[in-house]
Amino acid sequence: MASVSKVSILDYFNIVFEGENGKIESNCKACGTRIQAKRSVTSNFVTHLKRKHQAMYDEFVKRKDMKREAYSSGSLHSFTANGGNTRYTHPISTGGGGGGGGGIGTVLISEAIAKMIVRDLQPASMVENQGFRDLLQLLEPRYTPEPWHYLQSQLLPAYAYQAQLATRQALASAHALSLSLDLWRGVSSATSGYLGVTCHFLTSDWQMRSALLACLPLIGGGSGSRVLADFDEVCHAHSVSGRAFRVVADPFPATTTLRMCCLPGFHIGGSGQQEEEDEEVDNGNDSEEGSRNGHSEGGDEGECEDPWEQGLGVCRVDCFSRSLDQCVRDGLRSCTQLSSTLTKAARFYNYITSAVPAEKLSQVFESPGGVARGPGSPPPLMKDWAAQFKVLRQLLDSLEFLEEVSGRGELALSGPERALLRELTDTLEPFTEAWDMVHWDRQADRQTDRHVSISLALPCVLGLRKHLSETSAPHCPSLLVGLAQAVEHRLAPILEDPLYITATTLDPQFKLTWSSNPDWHRQVLLEELTKHSPASSPVDPNTELHPHAQSPPASAPSPVSSLSRPCKLFSFIKQRPTTQAKSLEQELAVYLREEPTDEEPLHYWRRKAIDFPLLAQVAKRAFTIPASGTVVASIFSAAGRCLRLERGRVIPKNLETLIYLKANYRLLWT
Repeated sequence: MASVSKVSILDYFNIVFEGENGKIESNCKACGTRIQAKRSVTSNFVTHLKRKHQAMYDEFVKRKDMKREAYSSGSLHSFTANGGNTRYTHPISTGGGGGGGGGIGTVLISEAIAKMIVRDLQPASMVENQGFRDLLQLLEPRYTPEPWHYLQSQLLPAYAYQAQLATRQALASAHALSLSLDLWRGVSSATSGYLGVTCHFLTSDWQMRSALLACLPLIGGGSGSRVLADFDEVCHAHSVSGRAFRVVADPFPATTTLRMCCLPGFHIGGSGQQEEEDEEVDNGNDSEEGSRNGHSEGGDEGECEDPWEQGLGVCRVDCFSRSLDQCVRDGLRSCTQLSSTLTKAARFYNYITSAVPAEKLSQVFESPGGVARGPGSPPPLMKDWAAQFKVLRQLLDSLEFLEEVSGRGELALSGPERALLRELTDTLEPFTEAWDMVHWDRQADRQTDRHVSISLALPCVLGLRKHLSETSAPHCPSLLVGLAQAVEHRLAPILEDPLYITATTLDPQFKLTWSSNPDWHRQVLLEELTKHSPASSPVDPNTELHPHAQSPPASAPSPVSSLSRPCKLFSFIKQRPTTQAKSLEQELAVYLREEPTDEEPLHYWRRKAIDFPLLAQVAKRAFTIPASGTVVASIFSAAGRCLRLERGRVIPKNLETLIYLKANYRLLWT
């Protein structure tokens, strides 16, 4: 099919007219320039890109090379749809499917169908649905959909192979990288779960990128040794073995998995939606077993914990966002009287959002909870406690106004109930702020490459401890106690961890301004920097950050410096002081003397790498460690719904490819 076997220069132009004999008129998507040519003669288009948009031209050439490599190797090799593991293979055929025909329109429609299947985790068999075919016939009568088996066995694996090639090419030149290991335990008998391995790497121009390396089904119950073996195989296949600075992975889960934490009893949505939500989230009760990322609370780890810890060793760090989520979960469980009051508040919210006009709700709710929906429209589902918290806070801030416009006195909250909910929102406010900081990349576009590092973790923990020590909660004291105990148990060790101290201090907005004992933290920092600085420790070839990099050639001397005698012509210019290489201690002292700045850390170190070369090398590594969960972790939650017996239509074999493509969507189609 054309969408797989051909990369067209016309992808970069909008065709506005197509006449006889293949004559077309098109506008450049970048600058709008009108170009006329025949479809069979594309030199005008290529020349325009090459002269006016060099970056787009380079991308076009790269795509053609990737296509050529994919299909030239298709007859000799098998494609690994799961990102590098040889357990399951799919042969690539260079032949097209059964429909479509040629033309740019066919290419774009076929690619759009593939994108829809990937983004929505739909089964490829949806193209056989009569309603879908009728819609395509109405939109483009000349287009014939490809058969579902071609999409599943050829088209989607070919796209995945392109992502695999692009990932390996990017990793070959990565300057520093860390890995995230996500496990999802299935609730269906169709599969025991999946393993996702995500790489977070820094490019040569200090840009952070993330890519899913593999999505593998858990075999044989997914024991710790089995998962580690698969993890090692993925690292070896992508040539990142020994290169990862840290591996973000929670303690190994034996049997239980975490549900998504929500406010207990705060069910927002209709009855049907509420049933779906109850299957997937934890509303603060003690009932276990759900479908989140496969990260255990602890409990029955037993025999699996030892090989897990031995396999990952000191390289393993906990995911900060999941630890924060678990603290909130522990605190909510400790306060049993919240459930009934939150249930009443949810009923009031559900009523006003279904009965009050949208223009009045827009005065209260800034989030999609009450805007652009008329009476009778169901409220959107709130999938986590932070989103529910924001709705609850907006509800409490405008409670009198909402009660006035709703006219339902029996649903009104009493004085003690309002006081209890006020204490709840005041207590959880800083937790929500911390949650938003580490998840800010997902609020606008989940497919972006924005990266939040662990440099935020230590200041967040200090702020939470201070808040809890200064807060009083007479209506729900058990909530305050539960949160304080959870923070001390799960997050307080961060405050003495040299890795977090280093990452926070190398963040230019913090430095050592957070420290109550700067001298001690400076010493801890210096020891950690010495451990990881390439100038102060012997380089192990197995752990070299960039083993394939070659030393840059020595720069040629300037004409002035090559003169044998001092240059009289430039004698009016002040003589530059002789620059000497600073030691690590000197670099750190100069860095800490500078005032903190709100500049984004990676931008700062890109600019300051010349002034602080030793510190910059450590910063490269530290900032690759993410504070939030990965994209594939959220995809696992959606994939779980696909595998339920009552709704599942995607077979596990195809689901691996869909998860891999969805996680790497930006890598392929932006």
